[in-house]
Amino acid sequence: MDPVTNPFAPGAGTPPPELAGRDKLRETIRIALERVRRGLPARSLMLVGLRGVGKTVLLDRMRNDAEAAGIHTLRMEAPEGRSLPALLAPQLRQALLRLSRLERALALSQRALRALAGFARSLKVKYADIEVGLDLDPEPGLADNGDLEQDLQALLTAAGEAAKAAGTALAIFVDELQYVKEAELAALITALHRTAQLQLPVILIGAGPPQLRGLMGHAKSYAERMFEFPEIGALPADAAKLAITKPVHDQGADVTAAALDRIVLETHGYPYFLQEWGKHAWDTAAASPIGENDVAAASAGAVAALDESFFRVRFDRLTPSERKYLRAMAELGPGPHRSGDIAAELDRSVSSLGPTRSTLIVKGMVWSPNHGDTAFTVPLFDAFMKRIMPGDDWRD
Repeated sequence: MDPVTNPFAPGAGTPPPELAGRDKLRETIRIALERVRRGLPARSLMLVGLRGVGKTVLLDRMRNDAEAAGIHTLRMEAPEGRSLPALLAPQLRQALLRLSRLERALALSQRALRALAGFARSLKVKYADIEVGLDLDPEPGLADNGDLEQDLQALLTAAGEAAKAAGTALAIFVDELQYVKEAELAALITALHRTAQLQLPVILIGAGPPQLRGLMGHAKSYAERMFEFPEIGALPADAAKLAITKPVHDQGADVTAAALDRIVLETHGYPYFLQEWGKHAWDTAAASPIGENDVAAASAGAVAALDESFFRVRFDRLTPSERKYLRAMAELGPGPHRSGDIAAELDRSVSSLGPTRSTLIVKGMVWSPNHGDTAFTVPLFDAFMKRIMPGDDWRD
């Protein structure tokens, strides 16, 4: 098989050749966006799921869908160490400049740009990383109090009024939302609550790991009533097979049923792993169709590639004590696991391991699906921990 025509695309946020199994969720988002545009109530949505399930790819596809439907969008990724105002301001400026090109929205778009100018100037002291071009002078008293919660409400209200005048909606897409600090997240939730009360066409579509539910609820207790939290998981077998067969067929090749079954078995249906196995199976096969023996031979390469990149980049961020904690979890299996069982595996008390568990949660390596439970946020990480820390030497 020619590696030049290999259709598979493993990579961080790289769009797969076939986005299988997500049509229902894309339709849910389309309906929410259209309802908001028409001034009808619709809840914002948070896509939650483990690493490697395709949240970023799905978020980008949904944004493309929204833009194609005439919705004005903002797209941000919230890295560690950046403030929400710094992320939001330049993206909102671009959206408002686009809206200002429409005659019916010109006046309100310009007012929103004045609000943005006041917002950026008043918060520059608290958030030194705000850098945004100011197209108009601030309007005194508009989003310039220097209080993020109050000013963000005023800013999104002004932006929502401009979008309404234009007959469109403003959709804010934010990836890795779990990295937004609690006070900033609370301000964003409050601002969205206010625009919803005023029936303005502003909506948030976010993505993050499963702990995002708890983070938002902790930031504002009413968040659970404002948002839907669809869970993005592994693909069912039929969708996982489609993610392989469609790209292969598009290249004029084929894959056997046994090979498909083996790929689904090895990947557990996780989209990122499907791309990795598909790539290596294609490169391994001498000719079409790709067979089960090709997949078996390709598995070693796929696992090695994951170990060197997808898994290793996370492992390298860990301290020795954190690695030991995760290795103990791996010894117990995929999980989730009770804190007492992990402590017993390490011959430690639950309380003494609390700080380690907390830092692992902050780093996004584990999460708590239920009180006292701990689970990996990265699929198949238990098997990786056994490969990279084999035997029993890790206990010493």
